[in-house]
Amino acid sequence: MSPVTAGVLQLLALVAALALAYRPLGDYMARVYSSEKHYRPEKWIYKAIGANPSAEMRWPAYLRGVLAFSAVSVLFLYALQRLQGSLPGSLGFVSIDPDQAFNTAASFVANTNWQSYYGEQAMGHVVQTGGLAVQNFVSAAVGMAVAVALVRGFARSRTGELGNFWSDLVRGTVRILLPISVIGALVLVACGVIQNFAGIHEVGQFMGGSQQWNGGAVASQEVIKELGTNGGGYFNANSAHPFENPTPFSNLFEIFLILVIPFALTRTFGRMVGNLRQGYAILATMATIWLGFTALMMWSEFAHHGPAFDIAGGAMEGKEARFGIGGSSIFAVATTLTSTGAVNSFHSSYTGFGGGIAMLGMQLGEIAPGGVGSGLYGMLIMAIIAVFIAGLMVGRTPEYLGKKIGTRQIKLAACYILITPALVLCFTAAAMALPTPGNSMANPGAHGFSEILYAYTSGANNNGSAFAGLNADTQWFNSTIGIAMLLGRFLPIVFVLALAGSLAEQQPVPETAGTLRTDKPLYAGLLVGTIIIITGLTYFPALALGPLAEGLAS
Repeated sequence: MSPVTAGVLQLLALVAALALAYRPLGDYMARVYSSEKHYRPEKWIYKAIGANPSAEMRWPAYLRGVLAFSAVSVLFLYALQRLQGSLPGSLGFVSIDPDQAFNTAASFVANTNWQSYYGEQAMGHVVQTGGLAVQNFVSAAVGMAVAVALVRGFARSRTGELGNFWSDLVRGTVRILLPISVIGALVLVACGVIQNFAGIHEVGQFMGGSQQWNGGAVASQEVIKELGTNGGGYFNANSAHPFENPTPFSNLFEIFLILVIPFALTRTFGRMVGNLRQGYAILATMATIWLGFTALMMWSEFAHHGPAFDIAGGAMEGKEARFGIGGSSIFAVATTLTSTGAVNSFHSSYTGFGGGIAMLGMQLGEIAPGGVGSGLYGMLIMAIIAVFIAGLMVGRTPEYLGKKIGTRQIKLAACYILITPALVLCFTAAAMALPTPGNSMANPGAHGFSEILYAYTSGANNNGSAFAGLNADTQWFNSTIGIAMLLGRFLPIVFVLALAGSLAEQQPVPETAGTLRTDKPLYAGLLVGTIIIITGLTYFPALALGPLAEGLAS
């Protein structure tokens, strides 16, 4: 079987698995967030934190809950890292330096999981399981809660109430993420992923010296790392490490975990607004972009010319032989079109165009299908922009799901789509203009520029992957990328919740003959075009200096 055929078959198997899970998971999540029943373990949690899960919140109160919980999480994770040297189960590792502890705390709370450290050489069992793995759950649940609040904004009328943040947070964790993670962890253990609390031990002799490895609760962290679109690996090699991702089947299963909730949330959206066709339109938009990017990535990596590439069957540099180009390309697109950031190959070693495709996937806003929760609310923001553009073309006041898109709504949507590019481009410009940050680049010219552009694109979009040549463990990069991650996560959430509140207050308008049908293929095509055009106009000059220049020169 040729490598191309193997890659296509893997993609078809993945699509089939996602299709089978789409309806039951999407309907189940809709029931979870619509239920008025509270389970006993959930009541214990509410009592412990002093929350009333039945109290409805307007958007300012909902936002305060998001920000307060996240601020406490940052402080807790920062303190845990700074105290690591005094904690049991630290494996003898010292406490983390202040700038790196801030970067890591901001990273995991913001659902970015950017890592400027070697996991197996820096973090002990307590920090890994009690700090990082916990944030993998709750940061994902925060994103899902915000998405559900926006959906309620569309579904409700003449009220500013969006539900209860604490209830949404707990339900997302207890009823959705935990059960799937338990099952997924068992599958990964069966595939060969390790799950233990072993210490550091030597493994054989290599070139006159010994190699040391430490164990860990890897399977339980690996599953939520992918399921929650987090991305931070137990080991520095991330999902290219055989302890995290040992076989082609585990590789495909991990890609499935990355995509299953973001895609299924479109069904949840359709169910909660009472119109499944609207969910299918959003799904079609996401799937079109995802499949298109996957095809482009596989083409760029399989079709590169040269004797070495011909012998290897494509651009195998930086890729694991057990996954091949097909499995690596599918993983790379899945992880950069979502806010996951996990890698089973090294994006810096991809072809110029291949690295550019990965970067462009993040710059779209990671909305196809995007992160858990963040992908859905990002796509709904773009849907509002597309409706507004269509309204301008035909001279009608734009409407979406029976809600008028007026001046306030479009201003909030515009702020949402502008904040992340502003962070990426301003920080990249500053890093290139100052003398010290450039010393972290491993390569000169276009690829070196791409390393820095990729880093800030990854941080501000809450992705977490990197071009591995960049030395990001410096005070400049730890601080600025940490700031970019926090602002890139929480400023957009402010605009999303404000938009949700303004929509929930509206009286729905009846559909007329002149209403744009947003559940038809024509609108889905308009939405795809809007996303590509907005991203192209925003990032094309920067892409032209980096991956495009490198690709054309190779």
